[in-house]
Amino acid sequence: MKRIIWLVIILLIVFLGLVYLSVSGQKEEFDTAVIIEPGDVDGIDFTLHDSVTVAASSLYKGNLLKETMQGKNYREAWETPVTIPVVFLDTLFGGMTIVKEGGGTQTHSLRMEDARGILYSLRSINKDPQSHVPEFARTLGLQNIVIDGISAQHPYGAVAAAALADVAGVLHTHPRPVFVPKQKLLGEYNEKYGNRLYLLEFETEGVVNWTPYQNVKEILDTDDLQELKAEVGDRLSIDRHSLIRARLFDLLIGDWDRHAKQWGWVIQEVDGQLTAISLPGDRDNAFFKLEGVIPTIISHRSVEPLVRPFEKEIDYMPGLVYPVDVYFLKNTPVDIYETEAAFLQQALTNEKITAALKMWNEDFYRQDGKEIAAKIIQRRENLMEYAMAFRKIVEERDWLKEPLKGSEDIDLPPGLIKCFECLEQ
Repeated sequence: MKRIIWLVIILLIVFLGLVYLSVSGQKEEFDTAVIIEPGDVDGIDFTLHDSVTVAASSLYKGNLLKETMQGKNYREAWETPVTIPVVFLDTLFGGMTIVKEGGGTQTHSLRMEDARGILYSLRSINKDPQSHVPEFARTLGLQNIVIDGISAQHPYGAVAAAALADVAGVLHTHPRPVFVPKQKLLGEYNEKYGNRLYLLEFETEGVVNWTPYQNVKEILDTDDLQELKAEVGDRLSIDRHSLIRARLFDLLIGDWDRHAKQWGWVIQEVDGQLTAISLPGDRDNAFFKLEGVIPTIISHRSVEPLVRPFEKEIDYMPGLVYPVDVYFLKNTPVDIYETEAAFLQQALTNEKITAALKMWNEDFYRQDGKEIAAKIIQRRENLMEYAMAFRKIVEERDWLKEPLKGSEDIDLPPGLIKCFECLEQ
């Protein structure tokens, strides 16, 4: 018995030693991008260039130990050079006006408005997890355990997700990578936001319609949608078909992070009635790839049930159902789930999935495209089963007792905190 105890202690010490070696040593916590061509960023006159070749980040370089303990993830993609258009905001879409700085904890963002009044967002491809690193981790030199987790996100995953969304008939924000050099229009934001790599995309709100829908009054965030519901009552309803299709699409691409602030709503008016059509945003966690010993332990359903790795099969559906789902979808008839699951199964053929992923940079398709396609195809085969499991969890959960994320500071009637159709309750 003593031998077994000592063996366990020795194995534990070895394991902890391997963990420490794999996560220590990385002192940098944030990286803006690595210029490959045309040269050193400080010496480049970007007005002479319409594109630049950059690697998204050099922070996630791995070795055998790191890849074993923390996973291979998308390290290669982060280091892969890509030729990206250079944009100057004073000429982009007729000239941009900066509206405000975004408030994300990891993604640096700027909201902008073009000459037509359409809102856009510049969202940094490079993530800044410094605020999530505990002080004790910095003291011990272990901040890399948090920073390295970004390698589970594909730097350009949102672009591939948009191509797949087109096939699936799901709205998206049309993200495209751009490089924004330092420039006069950035003004006070020049140091923080200049010479960086971004996804340029439509905002999930605005008074000017950019979607393919007709008779659109405006595009609203979730909290503004709730306030509109409080104002107009039964005149406003949710297009449950579009929301369920979008949520089942989330399951197909492994996007587990779908809280209320990541949704916009296209408000369409027909014969005096208003319908809110779902508009998913923020696809940072599409195809989320968690490998290695440490992430596997951390993402176990008993440790962190809401962080779900993208595998061929969904292993824990409760971790993929959010309060926003209960709020909008509880009491939805089963036939809507069946209809939308069948639609996605027919629309997302093997050939169309592959073609969508091949629209990606060819290096990314070579590195991960075939694996991602295989996972989506397997999930598609089981989609009807997943749809029913998703619905069952939504129906079993209680109505909300707390406001949705992002709605904590608005004054809503008690019924409207509970659910979208509970205004009079």
